[in-house]
Amino acid sequence: MAMSEHTAKAFDTDLQDLARLVAEMGGLAEKAISDSVTALADRDAKLAQQVVTADAAIDILQREIEEKAILTIARRQPMAVDLREIVGALRVSNDLERIGDLAKNIGKRVVALGGDFRAPTVLRGVESMAELVLSALKNVLDAYARRDVTQAMEVWKGDEEIDAVNNSLFRELLTYMMEDPRNITFCTHLLFCSKNIERMGDHATNIAETVYYMVEGFPPAGERPKGDTTALTAVPFPG
Repeated sequence: MAMSEHTAKAFDTDLQDLARLVAEMGGLAEKAISDSVTALADRDAKLAQQVVTADAAIDILQREIEEKAILTIARRQPMAVDLREIVGALRVSNDLERIGDLAKNIGKRVVALGGDFRAPTVLRGVESMAELVLSALKNVLDAYARRDVTQAMEVWKGDEEIDAVNNSLFRELLTYMMEDPRNITFCTHLLFCSKNIERMGDHATNIAETVYYMVEGFPPAGERPKGDTTALTAVPFPG
């Protein structure tokens, strides 16, 4: 049964509200990435702590999107593309929430390290990878807003470049640790920071797949491009 004009307008309003919340959440996730890496590069424990604290706002938005989406499904009983719009918002918000968690993890490691920083060349590599991830996130959120499958697939294909930088950093940090045991603590924290940033790129790729699904109704064909050869997992910082 077709929606009445009143119901259709109300549904459109619900979708617009979801899109607004996702956009707001995306902006906070972008800021979390930028601030966490700046804190790492500048040895800024205060900024790092702000990243940790700010993650709560991302979590609140994720819960708000979830509640709004469930309520909309219950009220409107959407089908086909309308349902995919709501499922897409849920998926994107979940990936943005995970990005916030990963940025928070970097913030915690910066606080733990204090002033014990070495190897500025490696730090520049981490910053370079973060720039790639931030660009990917901005582009894929733009693709989500415009339902642009072509732009989303460009992000999807670009994940290999992020993985390649992470692989290079992994080898370089291991070399630093072998050369001087005093580097082990710093390099171990940096290894996990690097892996966290690489995982952010994976979540941007997830969002690209969601955009494709929303528009086409099925996931992209073929294997996801993947070049990560490190065995390190992005485990949370203790505490």
